[in-house]
Amino acid sequence: MSATPRFLTLPDVAEILNTSLAQVTALVRRGELRALKLGGRGQWRVETSELEAFIERMYEETQQQLREQGKMPAAEGVSE
Repeated sequence: MSATPRFLTLPDVAEILNTSLAQVTALVRRGELRALKLGGRGQWRVETSELEAFIERMYEETQQQLREQGKMPAAEGVSE
């Protein structure tokens, strides 16, 4: 069995993203972060691959916004 779990709880996701549980819950409810609801108590789970895809989308959206604003930063470790 792999060391990384396939599914994460919303508090786990909040910790990974260094944000609040409320923010993660809002992302899930808005459909920005795909999750599934399990069992009668409706416990949310986020698949690790979905979290990674979300993070990648956020990088892409951030870079696009910066390009549109003309504020694209220089690459890390590269002097101008």
